[in-house]
Amino acid sequence: MKNNDVIVTEGVTKVYSEDSVPVEALRGIDLAIQSGEFTALVGPSGSGKTTFLNIISGLDTPTEGKVWLSGKPLSSMSGNELSDFRRDNIGFIFQGYNLIPVLTVEENVEYIMLLQGVPKAERHRRVVAMLEEVGLAGFADRNPPKLSGGQQQRVAIARAMVSEPAIILADEPTANLDSKTGADLLEMMSRLNGQTGMTFIFSTHEQMVMERAKRLITLKDGQIESDEIKG
Repeated sequence: MKNNDVIVTEGVTKVYSEDSVPVEALRGIDLAIQSGEFTALVGPSGSGKTTFLNIISGLDTPTEGKVWLSGKPLSSMSGNELSDFRRDNIGFIFQGYNLIPVLTVEENVEYIMLLQGVPKAERHRRVVAMLEEVGLAGFADRNPPKLSGGQQQRVAIARAMVSEPAIILADEPTANLDSKTGADLLEMMSRLNGQTGMTFIFSTHEQMVMERAKRLITLKDGQIESDEIKG
């Protein structure tokens, strides 16, 4: 493990049971991802992309193998420790936005910081700055149902980044968006990646994400088929 590795997996295997038949979703994944990468996990449906994201985030556990995040082995953490570690170190961006509809944009974005115990004035300062960064200045008091899909995903990106986690995991973040909105958001995330040094890992089958990623890891049948760092 190198000093700048933020995610390391060793022999990660995941076996599910479907109708009492074992199904191997992941088959011995060895991978290291370094701080500041802008990486895409690609492959057809069923290749293991989402399963792998769930395992490296601690949302799921491997059947075999080990995972380290920021040098810490996930298997050594209790449930509460893992929950706190995930809260403080990982930001999530989902295909379906996962915003809380009865909360305002500001309340959605500040939610993780509220759990972290960040003081109110500091939460507000960060939310205002982040909403401006994602092009939603002036939207703080609106509720998500009154926003377009692209605007809701911008809120989700702001929520993921505002607590300044080391890692952003994005599962098909542009799948529900039109091509122009998706491209605009990817350009914004690429810019924020360069500005902040946060590590971005996408699970995707979309070409526009693959084109912008600086590293492409292709999964097939639960194994790494290729790993390309783009010049």
